[in-house]
Amino acid sequence: MATVTMKAAARAEGRYFYVWMGVAFVAVAFLGFVPTYWAPVATASFHGPRMQHVHGLVLTLWVLFYLVQSWLVASGRSFDHRNWGQAGIALFTVVICTILVTEIGALHRAEIAGYGDAARRFAAVTLLGAALIVGLFTAAIVWARRPDIHKRLMVVLMSAMMAPAIARVFIIMLAPGGGVGAPPPPGVAVAPTLIGCLLIVVGMVHDRRTIGRVHPAYLWGGLAVVTETLLTVPISASAGWVAFVQGFEALAK
Repeated sequence: MATVTMKAAARAEGRYFYVWMGVAFVAVAFLGFVPTYWAPVATASFHGPRMQHVHGLVLTLWVLFYLVQSWLVASGRSFDHRNWGQAGIALFTVVICTILVTEIGALHRAEIAGYGDAARRFAAVTLLGAALIVGLFTAAIVWARRPDIHKRLMVVLMSAMMAPAIARVFIIMLAPGGGVGAPPPPGVAVAPTLIGCLLIVVGMVHDRRTIGRVHPAYLWGGLAVVTETLLTVPISASAGWVAFVQGFEALAK
């Protein structure tokens, strides 16, 4: 009887682990943007382009959607989780669209300010990051019928998406004035992304505690995030990358 009770407790812990990860993602996403977005919006002192409001709303809905989806599975409502998954695909598509549109706007403003090439190099952080999360999301959908893989790939995806929020903390610490001026070198994004990877490590530790090993989805997904992060710097420094971004900018003209 004691063994059965312990196994039931372990299963319950496993179910609700992803809910608590969802809570962590919501907290990081919100708190990271308090100084540079939420607080200025609340005090009517935010003067950024309107598209940033759309982008912020869509990203907020996305992290909340992940939390709700995790809760549906934990509460035994897997059928509802699968049905809402279709809406999740649509929402994620909108997320990517807002990322691309927001980046085009940022490149345009930087060009006017005389920081065109610096902005194009820094765009590697956003555009390569977008390609990474699209790849992770696609893999998660492909493996949707394998919950053990699907849910872990979603943790990797969400962890990678926390980098911008974590980076805002670095901005406040290193550039209290808001970082106004030329775009920073792409290398500044390495530390925030690797810190975000600690959330993947949390998943790995949970695996060790509950199933006795680290699931390969964490290993391969985490490797993809780290590889993309480290390759961003040399890619951004190439002339080919600058030419690619110029072509990307031309899409909006």
